[in-house]
Amino acid sequence: MAIDAPTDLSARIEAALERALPPAETEPVTLHGAMRYAVLGGGKRMRPRLVHATGQTLGLALEQLDAPATAVELIHAYSLIHDDLPAMDDDALRRGQPTVHIAYDEAIAILAGDALQSLAFEVLAGDESAAAQPAICNARTLTLAKACGSRGMVGGQVLDMASEGKAIDQAALERLHQHKTGALLRACVRMAADTDPLLDADRRDALDRFAENIGLAFQVRDDVLDIESDTQTLGKTQGADIAHDKATYPALLGLDAARDYAMRLHDDALAALAVFASDADPLRAIAAEIVKRDH
Repeated sequence: MAIDAPTDLSARIEAALERALPPAETEPVTLHGAMRYAVLGGGKRMRPRLVHATGQTLGLALEQLDAPATAVELIHAYSLIHDDLPAMDDDALRRGQPTVHIAYDEAIAILAGDALQSLAFEVLAGDESAAAQPAICNARTLTLAKACGSRGMVGGQVLDMASEGKAIDQAALERLHQHKTGALLRACVRMAADTDPLLDADRRDALDRFAENIGLAFQVRDDVLDIESDTQTLGKTQGADIAHDKATYPALLGLDAARDYAMRLHDDALAALAVFASDADPLRAIAAEIVKRDH
């Protein structure tokens, strides 16, 4: 049975990001311009949409989800700025436009990333919808901090750089991506779960299994697209993984097997949602998009 697309919250997400960012004319204007350039320059908004879709699955009000949805996208934007730097992936194109260190300069790019990371936690801490429930605010802040630190996204970036030019097995590759990509995607689902203090452990665990599987499927699909898509469609340099001699699923498993693996992970993710019945249709729709996307 076809799953209906989730409610389009694009305008809501963009408005929340605009509200969170300092105005372009506020000093230092170069720094704030770079921050806005990085955040508002397009993107799938997959992470804030995952926050909202999980909240819809749990019957939460959209107002309760705006802060974590905004915060996670700010963290994602910071990570892209830093990933693209010459010291790391050294990319010149992101979302179809020059990367921040090309459009501005390397120092401003580093500082814009730093400022976006701080702003993400400012948004979470200042969420008025959770002001009367500090336990929710604390739980969501802890979830995001763990996801983007040395035991999450940043640690995964280190593992990714260390694996370049080396033969690693599938278990090592999955550890790498469970940190670099998966940790932040899991945090999207977990922060929505943190917002529901009445959520029982079994349903929380089901959401976490969904997030773990779909987060890995997202990365496998990314690896496939780096081979079979093109720069214009991707909005970033096609073939960058091969150029950097990165460990990828197609390199390890073969292209067809990597595609099949992404679908198996997708199926496992959907199986975890069975306990939510039709309430989880927003998450099912995003899961389908993740494994079928072309960029």
